[in-house]
Amino acid sequence: MFEACDIREWRDHDVVDPDGHKIGALESVYVDTVTDQPFFATVTVGLPTRRRLVFVPLTGATVGPGYVKVVHGKDVVKKAPAIDVDGELPAAKEPEVFAHYELDYAPGAGGERRLARR
Repeated sequence: MFEACDIREWRDHDVVDPDGHKIGALESVYVDTVTDQPFFATVTVGLPTRRRLVFVPLTGATVGPGYVKVVHGKDVVKKAPAIDVDGELPAAKEPEVFAHYELDYAPGAGGERRLARR
């Protein structure tokens, strides 16, 4: 796994699926508030006039020269929950992001958010 501070250097680099198909450009990293480790990335997708940010898990991702390769296919990622390019993920929508990838979701021990943008 890579450190949160290192992955920020990959902003705007290509995010590709296991077959090497470009999904979009890495926009930001969301860390798990329990572990403070990178957990999801947002990827810019869509036409220039209809851009949006989709969420993709970073678990199992690998970093190469100029790209981040994720373990989910392009079609799965493009159907993931999305936010506007200048939007934020509401806490109430976090479970949907996890559910799309069949990941277990639990808020923090005090009910706080599970994901924090870095």
